[in-house]
Amino acid sequence: MKKSILSIATGVAAILAAGAASAGTLEDVKAKGFLQCGVSTGVAGFAFTDANGEWDGFDVTICRAVAAAVFGDPKAVKFTPTTGKTRFTALASGEIDMLARNTTWTFSRDADLKFTFTGVNFYDGQGFIVPKALGVSSAKELDGATICIQTGTTTELNLADYFRSNNMKYDPVPIETNAEAQQKYLANACDAYTTDASGLAATRSTFEKPGDHLILPEIISKEPLGPLVRHGDDQWADINRWVLNVLIIAEEKGLTKANVDKMAMGSDDPEVNRILGKEGEYSAMIGLEKDWAVNVIKTAGNYGEIYEKYLGVDTDIGLARGLNALWTDGGILYSPPFR
Repeated sequence: MKKSILSIATGVAAILAAGAASAGTLEDVKAKGFLQCGVSTGVAGFAFTDANGEWDGFDVTICRAVAAAVFGDPKAVKFTPTTGKTRFTALASGEIDMLARNTTWTFSRDADLKFTFTGVNFYDGQGFIVPKALGVSSAKELDGATICIQTGTTTELNLADYFRSNNMKYDPVPIETNAEAQQKYLANACDAYTTDASGLAATRSTFEKPGDHLILPEIISKEPLGPLVRHGDDQWADINRWVLNVLIIAEEKGLTKANVDKMAMGSDDPEVNRILGKEGEYSAMIGLEKDWAVNVIKTAGNYGEIYEKYLGVDTDIGLARGLNALWTDGGILYSPPFR
């Protein structure tokens, strides 16, 4: 598996060596009339297709928000499903303009693969799911287990580290997509499945009998998940970064999908006026129209609205905000100042 990851990294590095992204991504996106966004092949709550075949979900909404910022239209986006193996090649080659696919921000992905992460849209950590019938209540009881693991991910490296540090052994069952993992796990081809804890909750929510499966209490890693673009185009990175920041700060400021048009007419809060284009020339700094942030918030609301719609406690996935709550509510989520 480590050889697999090395070969993927080498392939991506070769593509990048041929030429990093040059300034002009915004102009290229405008010229073709749509944003090409890389997403997962399907994870409940994060990226999925609805009954009409339309892409939707927490990560998908980030893509639509960027399209809204650029075009004023959240539908001006096309989606490319990617696996753990194909996602970085798709971005490095220019096949996609951005990647929003529950991807962990790491040193090597930033510095060696030459990607720019534009923020964290979900703070996560790696966990394990097992059938309750297996009779284990801790990851430390998995010595000798067979474990389904997605290749080309930090997950398989974290798994190796965890088992080595706890003097345990395991037999890996390599898979490429979450759908394949679910199929093999439910067919008892592996004793456990490991991925980000949010992904485990999302996957369990689709089971016929989710109560028959237990997410073990151990979180064995830090997984700051976020969108990313290629190195070499600061303007495009800034646009992606501040789209995410606007969604976060909108929640803090009480800006919602329902009230943003009214608030854009003027507010007693100077920062709100700056965000919504009422004061200053901030939009010109990143090459967008004055109402870009209004269009972003109108796409699906602020960060909290998006979270609760796709992942929150009232959904089948049922994830409490935790670390992903605003800093004012006990979490670690906040945007840099908009000034």
